[in-house]
Amino acid sequence: MPLSRRALFALPLVTAVPAIAQADYPTKAIRIIVPFAPGGSGDITSRLIGKYIEDKTGQPFVVENKPGANGIVGVLAVKGTAPDGYTLMLATTSTNAANVHMFKNPGYDPKKDFQVVGVIGSSGAFLAVPADSPHKTFNDLLAYAKTNPGKLNFGYFNASSQVPAEVLGKRADVEWQAVAYKAIGNAWNDLYAGNIQFMFVDLTAGRGQVVANKARPLAITLPQRSPLYPDLPTLSETFPGFTSTGFLAVAVPKATPKPIQEKLNALINEAITSPDIQNRLANEFALTSRPLTLEQCAQQDRDERAKWAEYVKIARIEPQ
Repeated sequence: MPLSRRALFALPLVTAVPAIAQADYPTKAIRIIVPFAPGGSGDITSRLIGKYIEDKTGQPFVVENKPGANGIVGVLAVKGTAPDGYTLMLATTSTNAANVHMFKNPGYDPKKDFQVVGVIGSSGAFLAVPADSPHKTFNDLLAYAKTNPGKLNFGYFNASSQVPAEVLGKRADVEWQAVAYKAIGNAWNDLYAGNIQFMFVDLTAGRGQVVANKARPLAITLPQRSPLYPDLPTLSETFPGFTSTGFLAVAVPKATPKPIQEKLNALINEAITSPDIQNRLANEFALTSRPLTLEQCAQQDRDERAKWAEYVKIARIEPQ
């Protein structure tokens, strides 16, 4: 009996500590794991949002890259952490929408294991070739592919770069070869070396290469032409209805206390609506952003999974 009484009296103290910690959050460094290599859109925007949160809270914000297996390595690293708001995950189209349809057992369930607490933005991708490519237009590339089946190679490093190429091949009735890369930097190097002839790369990660005239975009996957690239045709102009859009978001383990989720949601919404970051997201990274509640974040997450299920089905990608 004495032991039971001591255990009973101890319970309020145990439950009170997390409540205090939640109220004071954050009191130490926050880490976000980006499941892809440096240089990609997730890495770039994580650092941008992280700097805002660091300045706002006075606590260090650390970006840690853990690439591998289409983002699965990084996701599993977050899944095994304490749900206390100090380890976040950069959630992407690959991690939260496509992987569950492209892998038989990715080792996690984005719906059950994670909660998206803020959406940084959504965008499309370039179909890019090296600047010295003989293919000057999208129609040039397709014409060559039709008369030279299997001779074009495309590179990919995540779902957003693989699935559009596979879907395009089916829609255009052409054959080309897929080459997988662990990191976007390796894909860029092989594109410039001529080992691959084209790749899909999201607008954020591809803009620097395009501006530097290292890569030439031939088309864009958005539903309509981008104000930043008004002369760049959409794929849907040739293949009606063919669009491919993705998103970048921040997620935490599902068991993270609601007050901490709400604090992170507020911080991310403040960041993406601050004038400087809002301008950079729209005009530098071609990302469409708007503040969302936790419920709206969860709904968008569900909608993206449904959308990418259809993309993967059209691409006829067999789950690995």
